[in-house]
Amino acid sequence: MAKGKYQQWLEPDNLTLLKGFARNGYTDEDIAQKMGISAVTLYEWKKRFPQIAKALKKGKDVIDDEIEETLIKSAMGYSYDEVIKELRKNDETDEVELVVTRVVRKHQPPNVTALIFWLKNRRRESWRDKINKEDLQSHNVLLTVGDVNAE
Repeated sequence: MAKGKYQQWLEPDNLTLLKGFARNGYTDEDIAQKMGISAVTLYEWKKRFPQIAKALKKGKDVIDDEIEETLIKSAMGYSYDEVIKELRKNDETDEVELVVTRVVRKHQPPNVTALIFWLKNRRRESWRDKINKEDLQSHNVLLTVGDVNAE
């Protein structure tokens, strides 16, 4: 009897490959195409074979966590060292080399767009763009014309 195509994807090396596809940001549709199957088949395999679902989830979790960390860092601002290098002639060897001439401490201020994105997603009730009357009444908030900083 012929081996089902899914069985090759249950092998450890191929599960690692699936995890890598997910980590690299491919969608399930892209991954299915790389596997040579339809997206519908991949969805079925994810339901039937927990190893496949787990490999894809682990890969996605890794990159999602990294991106979340980057967003948080960008939103809050951070300091870093900028290394300045210059071409200099080495008197001993008579060759031109790239040499570190100084290190400058710099600060990247908070990214307003990242802050807004974070707050609108994590604190929807306070930061969403659309405010409805029920929310205003339940919070006893009064707005005056032109008041953009209503609480």
